[in-house]
Amino acid sequence: MIDFPMANYVPLLIALCLTWLLLRPPIRHSQFWRATVTPLASIIGSGFLIIAPLLAKIGGSLAPWFMLAIILVAYAIGEIIRFNIRYAERLFLDDTASLQLRVTERFSNMALSIAYIISIAFYIRLLASFVLNAFGVNSEVEGQILTTIVLLFIGVTGWRWGLHMLERLEVYSVTIKLAIIGSLLVVLFHYDFSHGFTNGAFEPEHLSIAERLRMLAGMLLVVQGFETSRYLGKEYSSQIRIQSMRFAQWLSAGIYLAFVFMITPILYLLEPGTFDETAIIYLVNYVAIILPFMLVGAAIMSQFSAAIGDTLGAGGLVEEETQQRLPTARAYLVITGLAITLVWFADVFEIVTLASRAFAVYYLAQTFVALQLISKITSYKQRLGYLALFGTTALLLVGVVIFAIPVG
Repeated sequence: MIDFPMANYVPLLIALCLTWLLLRPPIRHSQFWRATVTPLASIIGSGFLIIAPLLAKIGGSLAPWFMLAIILVAYAIGEIIRFNIRYAERLFLDDTASLQLRVTERFSNMALSIAYIISIAFYIRLLASFVLNAFGVNSEVEGQILTTIVLLFIGVTGWRWGLHMLERLEVYSVTIKLAIIGSLLVVLFHYDFSHGFTNGAFEPEHLSIAERLRMLAGMLLVVQGFETSRYLGKEYSSQIRIQSMRFAQWLSAGIYLAFVFMITPILYLLEPGTFDETAIIYLVNYVAIILPFMLVGAAIMSQFSAAIGDTLGAGGLVEEETQQRLPTARAYLVITGLAITLVWFADVFEIVTLASRAFAVYYLAQTFVALQLISKITSYKQRLGYLALFGTTALLLVGVVIFAIPVG
């Protein structure tokens, strides 16, 4: 345990202070911050809760470097999305896009709808795991039942009253989640500093380099979410969305790297067979007794708000792609119904890999959109730079789609 007085109250005090700071009117009403919160909430949502045990299993003490690799790939994809915000959106709005470009964009939207359905299943299944874990229950069937109940609640609520009623809670839940994560980082740093950052070595499972890379490819979902800025055009200008999206990726990268770096020295405390989606709760108990309770609260709010956001996004995309033949109210029922089916046929880590593949297909389609617009870059050097970025990223995404496997 950390060894200063009232240690178990310190994380709560830090979280309360951060919550007060983030909810102050100058920040809460800032247009730039509001535009940042949406992608930031998704990027450090579900991934933050499962990333440490996953990376520990495939990388051991090299986990921070594996995390850096994932972040760099995500940032490259983010540059492609930002490129499309700058050059593609206006063509679609003015209806001046070529047929090829419109077909590519439509395929991209369909892939994103599927990815959203898979991620909704993952978010609520992870929520169920954390809730049941808090009561000492660790049963796959109970988790599936609770997940089904929550998904039914979301689907029926969206069908009858619309999900915007629940969406209003998102800003506050995101703020509290960020405050808890900030508190966790501060307390982890103190714990590691007092122990010299050298508590013990941790050896990963015996895997080949190919297996490690394939598992790493299956973890793309953990940093997904930045693409939501692309679909906030009704609320924010393209410039604000580009800048806030980049800031969200920088900030989330710092949070992820700091967390993985500071959790690595205590990974050895995980016993064999405990590398499940709630392993982080077991680990932080060694740092401060109150942290597991705080993280469970953060997990519940994080997963629920992320699922609501993706359900809204998927509903809108389905209505658009069916040309209003399937309105959003009914689309919510279809989406949650498909998510329920998935939950009963795949475990959490399989869903992570499925979602990673689905998002990789979406990102790949967005890369093809960007490649079709490369001629808009007048500078020869810039054009070559973008071609290198888009081409390399496309190859990586093809690898994710084909070779990604679950960490299991």
